[in-house]
Amino acid sequence: MKKILKVDNPNVFAQHVGAPELHPLLSIIHFDEVSPIHNSLNDYGVYGLFIQREFPKNLSYGVKPMLVSDASVIAVAPGQLGGGEDNGELLTISGWALLWSPELIHNTDLEARMREYHFFSYFYSESLKVNDSEWHFFSQLISMMHQELKDNEDSPVLRQVLLGYLRLLLDYCQRIYLRQLSEENEDTSDILKRFHAVLEQYYFDEKQFQLGLPTVSYCASEMAYSSHYFGDLFKHSTGNTAISYIHTYVINIGKSLLMQGYNINEASHLLGFEYSHHFSRLFKKIVGMTPSEFIEK
Repeated sequence: MKKILKVDNPNVFAQHVGAPELHPLLSIIHFDEVSPIHNSLNDYGVYGLFIQREFPKNLSYGVKPMLVSDASVIAVAPGQLGGGEDNGELLTISGWALLWSPELIHNTDLEARMREYHFFSYFYSESLKVNDSEWHFFSQLISMMHQELKDNEDSPVLRQVLLGYLRLLLDYCQRIYLRQLSEENEDTSDILKRFHAVLEQYYFDEKQFQLGLPTVSYCASEMAYSSHYFGDLFKHSTGNTAISYIHTYVINIGKSLLMQGYNINEASHLLGFEYSHHFSRLFKKIVGMTPSEFIEK
């Protein structure tokens, strides 16, 4: 049985590495001050950013190995399992860990925005690579947060200050995430080619009669991506959204069916629409006219 550290509040990890507890809902650990430490496999009930020069070897993220670069950021979220088992070896680590409870961001704009930060997803199992200027920025910002916690007792004002720092850190991570997406080694033509092939196979296998219209989630899964990651990758590669590509593909087939003599209800059924008026609405949105107007033309 693997030994797992249940990090159900931010200070559990601080206690594990011998760092001071400075706030009930947020913990900042400066690894340079507490190293050497033991590794741990963590069951997270909190959000976290691990910003380090070097990470321990053989880290896992869920059931997959974590792909880690030197000087990078790993993001974790509640419900995730990550880290490495303690094999008794002491590790000397440089950098920071920032962990916060979901309670800190509850009913704030940041709680809603967390869904936009796809680098927290289990499916994104690569660290965010940090250059020298970004490392300096992270270090400065977290040092200032650290000092705020040392100098001030918990209060509504302090929490607002902490939220401001968190927003800035997460937006900076988002910029790095989007940069890495644009550096993906798959070029635009290859992504489009594979996406198009999945859609063609979907209708060839007549999956629309059981599953309805093809979805981004289905296509992404067929291409071994998470839907969020594929959506981001497609958008950055083509400037278009994956769902709009699907809709255009479907309506192009619809136009062909109508030109072959199928009526609106028949075309709608063959495409996988549950109701023909949904087909008509999407058709007009994309083509600029209703199916009836298209037939008459």
